[in-house]
Amino acid sequence: MSLYQDLKDKKAKLSLVGLGYVGMPIAHAFAGSIDVIGFDISSEKIKLYQSGIDPTGEVGDEEIKKTAIDFTSDPARLKEARFHIVAVPTPVNDDHTPDLTPVIGATTTLGKNLTKGSIVVYESTVYPGVTEDVCVPILERESGLKCGTDFKVGYSPERINPGDKVHRLQTIVKIVSGMDEETLEEVANVYSIVALAGVYRAGSIKVAEAAKVIENSQRDINIAFMNELSMIFHRMGIDTKEVLAAAGTKWNFLPFSPGLVGGHCIGVDPYYLTYKAEELGYHSQIILSGRRINDDMGKYIAESLVKRLIAADIPVKKARVGILGFTFKENCPDTRNTKVIDIIRELREYGIDPVVSDETADHAEAERLYGLKIADAASVHDMEAVVVAVAHEYLAKKTPEEIAALYAAANRTKILFDVKGIYDKQLYTAPEYDYWRL
Repeated sequence: MSLYQDLKDKKAKLSLVGLGYVGMPIAHAFAGSIDVIGFDISSEKIKLYQSGIDPTGEVGDEEIKKTAIDFTSDPARLKEARFHIVAVPTPVNDDHTPDLTPVIGATTTLGKNLTKGSIVVYESTVYPGVTEDVCVPILERESGLKCGTDFKVGYSPERINPGDKVHRLQTIVKIVSGMDEETLEEVANVYSIVALAGVYRAGSIKVAEAAKVIENSQRDINIAFMNELSMIFHRMGIDTKEVLAAAGTKWNFLPFSPGLVGGHCIGVDPYYLTYKAEELGYHSQIILSGRRINDDMGKYIAESLVKRLIAADIPVKKARVGILGFTFKENCPDTRNTKVIDIIRELREYGIDPVVSDETADHAEAERLYGLKIADAASVHDMEAVVVAVAHEYLAKKTPEEIAALYAAANRTKILFDVKGIYDKQLYTAPEYDYWRL
């Protein structure tokens, strides 16, 4: 009898290690068909889930209330499962080297509770080789079991896009891999339960790891190109969005746009690939060039704002600046690796302490990670400049009257930085407005 069949017959359980923006939707999807243990080291997060609250917003409170997931922060409960999925973050250190601490920690915990006949599948984005060269030895050491004999491993890169309600687990093709053919088939069959769009069997674990890391690297490079174009076109006095709209009429023009590149995927994953390349004696040129451009965009936006303040004869030091939006992307509460913080830090270098408001963001997380107290919306008033940094739906719906109410009535010129270009610029024209967008 296969492990897949045991799961279907509810003779075996699946565990999901890490219940964040990626892990929670996966656990929820599987729980509709098989028995699932949802494990996270955060007892506070587990209590929220148990009380029917989804702190990620990815599944929703109503679905959490109805789910059959067995939530726990007790690692010993992992012994009850035989198919384990590890979905924990893979951040980078300050020097942009991979921080494998979460993966190593989760692997150590799982290894202590691993039983014979189990399969462990990693979803965390890593450079090729981490699953077999880093994780397997830890699993063997902690469990006392032998990989290939007592347990098997696989890799299936996550493709969930936080905040995206269209491209979900059930609607995207899932890459799967295993250490041998038997494991590959088991992993493919198990994921077929929830990956309704189908699974793609990668030739090896390293191929699957590499496929994931280049997906985000490719996107990062394309956005960096758009950001560079934006800087060039600003010098030319040309509107970048209008240029892209015109170029987009060609059938094979790729629809990317300039913006801040943060989060725990696109702004991080390229560094995993270039780190491994450096180990092998190759210094990346294109990938790291793109990273440098994208990492500097917060500074560029802040400097552009300062120039506009000077041009409007507004004293820079202690200028009243409001920033709307703090998360790393729209309609998502996640503030990890948000690049809006770069705008804030750069403005502070000029003596500007901006008022930051975001109705979607996780305020407690922002204060814990950045020491930033996010203000309520009513605090953004009498401004001299406003930066709409994130394209949240609620911000996109603001009317010209609501935007105007953010500024001091005596302002001669209202400086509006619409970073993502979510407003019709024809509604914010001179002399009342000095409108700017990437």
